Amino acid sequence: MTQTQKDRPWLIRTYAGHSTAKASNALYRSNLAKGQTGLSVAFDLPTQTGYDSDHVLARGEVGKVGVPVSHLGDMRTLFDQIPLEQMNTSMTINATAPWLLSLYIAVAEEQGADVSKLQGTVQNDLIKEYLSRGTYVCPPKPSLKMIADVAEYCYTNVPKWNPMNVCSYHLQEAGATPEQELAFALATAIAVLDELRPRVPAEDFPALCGRISFFVNAGIRFVTEMCKMRAFVDLWDEILVNRYGVTDPKSRRFRYGVQVNSLGLTEQQPENNVYRILIEMLAVTLSKKARARAVQLPAWNEALGLPRPWDQQWSMRMQQILAYETDLLEFDDLFDGNPAVDAKVEELKEGARAELANLDSMGGAVASIEYMKSRLVDSNAERLNRIERNETVVVGVNKWTQGEPSPLQTEDGGIMVVDPAVEQEQIGRLEEWRSGRDDAAVASALAALREAAKSGANVMEPSIAAAKAGVTTGEWAEEMRKAYGTYRGPTGVSGSVSNKTEGLEDIRSRVDAVSDQLGRRLKFLVGKPGLDGHSNGAEQIAFRARDCGMDISYEGIRLTPEEIVTSAIDDEAHVIGLSILSGSHLPLVEDVLVRMKAAGLQNVPLIVGGIIPDEDAERLKSMGVSKVYTPKDFELNTIMSDIVTLADPTEIAAE
Repeated sequence: MTQTQKDRPWLIRTYAGHSTAKASNALYRSNLAKGQTGLSVAFDLPTQTGYDSDHVLARGEVGKVGVPVSHLGDMRTLFDQIPLEQMNTSMTINATAPWLLSLYIAVAEEQGADVSKLQGTVQNDLIKEYLSRGTYVCPPKPSLKMIADVAEYCYTNVPKWNPMNVCSYHLQEAGATPEQELAFALATAIAVLDELRPRVPAEDFPALCGRISFFVNAGIRFVTEMCKMRAFVDLWDEILVNRYGVTDPKSRRFRYGVQVNSLGLTEQQPENNVYRILIEMLAVTLSKKARARAVQLPAWNEALGLPRPWDQQWSMRMQQILAYETDLLEFDDLFDGNPAVDAKVEELKEGARAELANLDSMGGAVASIEYMKSRLVDSNAERLNRIERNETVVVGVNKWTQGEPSPLQTEDGGIMVVDPAVEQEQIGRLEEWRSGRDDAAVASALAALREAAKSGANVMEPSIAAAKAGVTTGEWAEEMRKAYGTYRGPTGVSGSVSNKTEGLEDIRSRVDAVSDQLGRRLKFLVGKPGLDGHSNGAEQIAFRARDCGMDISYEGIRLTPEEIVTSAIDDEAHVIGLSILSGSHLPLVEDVLVRMKAAGLQNVPLIVGGIIPDEDAERLKSMGVSKVYTPKDFELNTIMSDIVTLADPTEIAAE
């Protein structure tokens, strides 16, 4: 361990975007002025799932979890006065990655940039979307083809751009163990490289391997997480040498960015999250051998809602203090030769290799999506069980729960709330854009795009042409849907009771008794309205309800309120539960309640879970919602007892 010439710091980013392109542009320029060294763009759910802001599925979702980008004009506004040739931009976009990159390139050309000098990343990882995030559009095979389209185009035209970010971040958010995170991410990378290899000359393939990057998660067990990153470095090198024969060490470098864990951020005593974020950042910065190339940190209040600019600034200052005030970057790797670290790294590699061999025997990542999804749901259930049993201590949640109220939660509730008027304003701009464009040019561009998709040609060139012609996000995605079809990913929740029924005897007895009174098994319908793809909570509620003996109905993500109410009628549901984590709970729940009343279901209890401020929870209850649950309600058995009580005919009669 010797002192060396000081390393350059990693790229310091903040994951940001909300409301409108204009508001997000102001936020980006402000963050850059405060010392941020790269951009990380958050897009709203309609943009991520290929819908224009005025689509029925976009209702309530516009500008909530990111910025709406419906066309070239929005992208132009988003990067106004930001010279793209000098910027390193990460865009967290997957299903519509070819399209958003096309818009970005079109704006760069308008700015007069040399496109070959553009630097940045599109996430472009669809396999983890099926497993954990849910913003997919098309089925796996054509999605893999479009990932390769982007990589092939970038290799030739935008050589400094990372065309794909293998994203294990959401795998950990969905409950993955370190071994699963390693194996599932590396299996995804293998699937992409296998798809890419026939597209380029053999001598050029190593350079293309060198452009594949990773986006990972760092949790609170920071020693294990640091060892996981060292294992990632070794396994990636091993795969590129043994499977692909890549001899150039530079092309085998494990290049990754990181967002530290949001799953462990707590609604209870949220000020404690500042320490969690700092400790998690150490996992991806302390080891020089496995140091992140870019770091973005959540804010202390993300379990409560959208962070404000000050909250994001606080997280950015954390990075700057570590990078510029400490002496971390002046030393070689601190852990080389450490026997405890070496042993843990080898243990993780061994577990990951075994899981990789298992996936390979099933035909690789694409063929194993259902298996991987079910394993994640099982792992997440076990994680929650450990917290409920107090085997895993979470400070302020299941131990040391008494404390002083946080002075950080000021009169604004400690979060930023997107103005509901933003949606109508965005729709107005979209209508204005459509009315001002050349319809013949749009039709011609869409026809060329359609032909490319139909023939199997690379969709990037016609997508860039479509961007310049004024095509919208929804129009581009609709052509992909027509060409390749749509897809509903596996839920990972089977109808069979698991073996995790210990401690559920009392609730199971109550479910049996209430079911006898109802004359059939208590029917609980779990629905996810809107475009929110974060399904982990809904899956765990359905998983536990099933193990408690209820007859569950859970069809997965992205349902309209109309579809949910129709299912409730068909299934004769006794209780309906909605999960909404995108901040769109008020309009979506209101829509469901109106439809329930029209269908004569006003007496069926409705419960709602999500990241819901106290004021909104009271509004939901005044609308007729029976119970509201937020992340602080981590004891699933309490929720199960509430469901049984709501369905109990004797309780209803007593009211």
